[in-house]
Amino acid sequence: MATEVDTWTLAPKADGVFSFDENLAEANHPYTVDDDLLNEAEVNGNWTPQEKALHEARLKAKAKRRLRKSSSRNSTSESFSESGELSGSDPHSPKGKVGTSDRKSRTGKGRGLPKKDEEPDMRDPNYDESAQGDTVYATVVPEVDEKELEKMVNPIVQEYFEHGDTKEVQMLLKGLNLGQHKYEFSSLAVSLSLEGKASHRELTSRLLSDLSGKMVSQSEMARAFDKILKELPDLILDTPEAPQMLGQFIARAIADHVLPMSFLDCYKGKVDCDHARVALDRAEVLLNMKREMVRLDNVWGVGGGLRPVKHLVKEMNLLLKEYLISGDVAEAEHCLRDLEVPHFHHELVYEAVVMVLESKGDTASHMMIKLLQSFWKTGLITVDQMNRGFQRVYDELPEINLDVPHAHSIMETFVDLCYQESVITKQLRDACPA
Repeated sequence: MATEVDTWTLAPKADGVFSFDENLAEANHPYTVDDDLLNEAEVNGNWTPQEKALHEARLKAKAKRRLRKSSSRNSTSESFSESGELSGSDPHSPKGKVGTSDRKSRTGKGRGLPKKDEEPDMRDPNYDESAQGDTVYATVVPEVDEKELEKMVNPIVQEYFEHGDTKEVQMLLKGLNLGQHKYEFSSLAVSLSLEGKASHRELTSRLLSDLSGKMVSQSEMARAFDKILKELPDLILDTPEAPQMLGQFIARAIADHVLPMSFLDCYKGKVDCDHARVALDRAEVLLNMKREMVRLDNVWGVGGGLRPVKHLVKEMNLLLKEYLISGDVAEAEHCLRDLEVPHFHHELVYEAVVMVLESKGDTASHMMIKLLQSFWKTGLITVDQMNRGFQRVYDELPEINLDVPHAHSIMETFVDLCYQESVITKQLRDACPA
């Protein structure tokens, strides 16, 4: 408290404002004379009593005039309370300063004009946080830099290819401030799917459909596909079929109302790149096909486990028949991988064994052993899928024997050959019905 009083006393005084300690001293000692007058009294100590009394009366009158002058000067602005505090001041305010309605400078500087309204400064020693009202905190996400965009988008798209949940992608995108680069997410997703599988491209088409109108507008989608068309010369280096696949993407996007119907018209007569023309021609052909399609849902096929079981059985039957004609193991392996149903490979084993039982001669038997052996060595067919396929034939062998005489003997011979070529285990061979 002593420090505050000393500081406030040493501060320069402005017009109409005086020192609190000085006024208090004058109030307690109204008749105190200054040092020069006292010295003069001491020098003239040989005055007569009448002269000394007259001189003291003059000094007292002078002191009273000083006190009245000081009181009248401050009576219009502020007065003292009985406790010595200024009336109208806030007793809880720092250093007993007057209310905030006093707009005059307290530093003694300036022209004495009212201060302008300014924002409170937190560095001000008199700053009162509680007087500023409720504090609102907001999280500000900086806009994603173009150089960092691909690093952030790539894992989101790759994870989407695994789980296929478009809502999760939307939630992750809301957490990013893509700003003016929002359209580039769509172009990156399409570019990544071109390097992947057919099921990835189907998932990407669905993602674009779900994002359209909610997070990305048609004009932004058009800008994204325009960017991919310009990048085709680089994309074909890794994906030679990129122009045809991009054409299918465009046709599907237009059919799904992701792109405006006039998208293709904007490029007529304005394309110099041969790869871009191939893509646009492919899109136009698909859209102008005679059969009516409200949506081009089959442009990528139905990927993976989303295919109906009957359709998968038909595809595997066709794969095996083509293999028996061509004998191309590599092509059969490529077709099986494209189906993307590793959990359903036991169906291929089952169909292959049944074809051996229904065939005439040993040709089919040797070719199927060669095919299954190749799939086993490459790991395309696991031991579990191989066992399930053979076990299904074991269980249905009595019914098969009704249509195929000697099915039991053919089965025993085929199982022994498979065991000799390390296609099946000993336990599976011993489980074959006699």
